[in-house]
Amino acid sequence: MVSFIVLSGRAISGAGQFSNRYAARDGCIMLQQTAVVEKSGDVKAPTEEKAGLEAVTTFRAYGAPGKSKSIMLGSTDPNSGFKFQLELTSNGAAIAKATFSEFDDLKYKNPQPLAILSPVRLANGSEILSMANTGFVFAQEGQQLPLDKISWKSFDVETAADSSQAARFEAVIKEQKSGEPVIKLIKTYRLAPGGYDLDCSIAVENLSAAEQKVRFNLTGPVGIKKEDVRTDDRKVVGGFITAKGEIVSSRKELMIAFPMTFFSSNIGLKNAVLEYQRALQTGNKAEIEKAKSDLQIGRNLPDNYKQSVFLWEAITNKYFTAILRPVPDEGKNYCDWATDQRSWFYNPDSDSAGSSGDEAVGVDLKTTSIVLSPAGQAGNTKQYRFQLYLGPKDKRLFDKNEQYRKLGFYQTIDFMPCCCCPTAIINPLAFGILAVMEWMYKALAYIGIPNYGIVIIILVFLIRLALHPLTKKSQVSMSKFSKLNNAPEMQEIKRKYADNLAEQRKQVTQFYRDRGVSPASQLTSMLPMMVQMPIWIALYSAIYASIALRGASFLPFWITDLSAPDALFRFSTVTVPLLGKLNSFNLLPILMGVAFYLQQKMTPQQTAANPQAAQQQKMMMIMFPLMFPLMLYNSPSGLNLYIMASTFAGVVEQYVIRKHIREKEEQESVGLVAATSKTGGKVKKKKPKPFYRNF
Repeated sequence: MVSFIVLSGRAISGAGQFSNRYAARDGCIMLQQTAVVEKSGDVKAPTEEKAGLEAVTTFRAYGAPGKSKSIMLGSTDPNSGFKFQLELTSNGAAIAKATFSEFDDLKYKNPQPLAILSPVRLANGSEILSMANTGFVFAQEGQQLPLDKISWKSFDVETAADSSQAARFEAVIKEQKSGEPVIKLIKTYRLAPGGYDLDCSIAVENLSAAEQKVRFNLTGPVGIKKEDVRTDDRKVVGGFITAKGEIVSSRKELMIAFPMTFFSSNIGLKNAVLEYQRALQTGNKAEIEKAKSDLQIGRNLPDNYKQSVFLWEAITNKYFTAILRPVPDEGKNYCDWATDQRSWFYNPDSDSAGSSGDEAVGVDLKTTSIVLSPAGQAGNTKQYRFQLYLGPKDKRLFDKNEQYRKLGFYQTIDFMPCCCCPTAIINPLAFGILAVMEWMYKALAYIGIPNYGIVIIILVFLIRLALHPLTKKSQVSMSKFSKLNNAPEMQEIKRKYADNLAEQRKQVTQFYRDRGVSPASQLTSMLPMMVQMPIWIALYSAIYASIALRGASFLPFWITDLSAPDALFRFSTVTVPLLGKLNSFNLLPILMGVAFYLQQKMTPQQTAANPQAAQQQKMMMIMFPLMFPLMLYNSPSGLNLYIMASTFAGVVEQYVIRKHIREKEEQESVGLVAATSKTGGKVKKKKPKPFYRNF
């Protein structure tokens, strides 16, 4: 029961029971939109956006006159060969939207291609866009230009011989008084069919006769939507490489909730941004630096990994991820020009709970300052290259691609470790279970019945079968102790020495010893349960996080999507106490309750010490079969199918074990011993001991 409570912790938090633990006390300010004058590393309080433009007195950026222009790369047609379609905008030369061609939004009435990235629209009418060039900084002058406020010059889509498509944008920064061009930026996106990667390059060229020390800020991917209808698994993840070449990751969750709050010092991203906002308003430098460090990607890496080198940053939801990787310059193993990677939380409508549905997570980074030689000389141009992965969190896909494997993209996949089962144990087990599930699915496909629902049921059966010896040993031990604890002799000892606990313990120990049972074996009987716990958590996590189950059907008339509630039939949305908003009748949780009830009935119970304890036992018999189906009513049907199948399998297993125990007790009562291979499989009677001994 303890292990199942731990397994259900994530589902409980997803039900919204702890959603206000870090509720926002006021709205968030979109800090990326703030133009800040940067001198000596000082961080100023946020101002109106126009104030940043007024602060720039020397330079001015120019793009194209007129309204912004949209350009399309790729396609949402699955037959086109492209994995997604990009809608690019000349505003900041950014990605306005990215939409998959092979995944839909799972709307049961009218499914549409799934948007992986979307604009974050703010209350003031502006937008946060993925891959937008924001501040361009002249370090010597301490001045910054917000390049996302202009419409860059755009060019027609170019299609290469390999069917890849490219779009190009240009912006020019001029000296304001003379009108002479100083810096030219050329930003190019390239998308090839058959892959989930988008290449982006930014060329910065010095057009002036003097050296220029410059750098720029770049908004990374933003606007990934919540995938699960119950939980919000959106996170910011950073990938790093240690001095030993090991890939490690750091993650910042949108909001830390039960049960992980008790085992982690990592505060939620929502709360971290609020603290940063409040620190900026106070103007206290110490508070600002402390709050800013909580937004830094990699801040919560263990101390022995603090010197690791940054590789990539990502935003994720339950099944998908957008990973931005700065590409190292030729001849280098890592990128040395990307710095100050931060995670962000956006709350456009500033609702106090931060749970109205428009919230978003995002990342950004800065480049280090470089000195560009005067125009016409070597070193007057710097080329920055980025790769953006937009796709599923699929271990199979990451393993097949050598680059993904080397960069550790699989670390964007989330499982459910806890205090007693850390990531080092759960992750290998969960990945192993996913591999077995994939193999079983292919085997079923070979015989013509590819079905992940059947895979889940078979997997539960196989794991139950493999762990049966441990379970049997535990159940037999528990049954023996239950029988001894309920024996009249034990009750007499407890009654006789109720006022002398020391003597009572002594008599109880002697009672066990006389019957050949060691009290220490009661603790040993719990060991098999603890051994099983990591396996069950890994199985639970693997089913929960598997992209293969998204949209996968079990039965054509019921459980048509293993990643969503089973929905035997649907109806208009209603609000039900304890369950929240419902729009379907889900049968699996009810069947799960029946399985829990049967399991409770078959579990050995100790005789209650008093009427009050007896009443509590009866209440527990009623509450547990009701409590978990209520909490898991809107859980994905793949999870509920696993829990239900496991519980029913446990009922059958308990029946078999109890039958074995009963037969053994009957044999012992008539003086028989268990048959062995030495006896030819026949039961033999125990030989009576002589009443005398020969010397």
